[in-house]
Amino acid sequence: MKKINIYTDGACSGNPGKGGWGAILVYKNNEKEISGGSNDTTNNRMELTAVIEALKLLKEPCEVTLTTDSKYVCDAVTKGWVYSWKSNGWKKSDKKPALNIDLWEKLLTLLEIHNVTFNWVKGHNGHPYNERCDKLAVNYYLKM
Repeated sequence: MKKINIYTDGACSGNPGKGGWGAILVYKNNEKEISGGSNDTTNNRMELTAVIEALKLLKEPCEVTLTTDSKYVCDAVTKGWVYSWKSNGWKKSDKKPALNIDLWEKLLTLLEIHNVTFNWVKGHNGHPYNERCDKLAVNYYLKM
């Protein structure tokens, strides 16, 4: 399997509000930057969308190290919450409905294809790729 590093971030002006996402895929010495956004969204939706859009670009199953500053995304997968939500009819442990089900379903499908290791980093803390992803996300929604 090819080994890919993916870095992602999402940003929102207001929550909900205009939002953007950015991702950088790194394979050997090659980098690809992607970004997008929405006029009416949340930060968590943008964080999830960045991960999904980056994974969708992979043309074959890959071993991925995914670095994000989103505790929401990281913890939901690594702590198994999203799998519990799904098995409980998309209800959280407090019986409230899980949010962003449409995006979680897309991500779970992609996680069946790729071997993804999630790595959390503190946002706005000088991590070069995280800072670049943040700029991609913010610049996208500022242009909308």
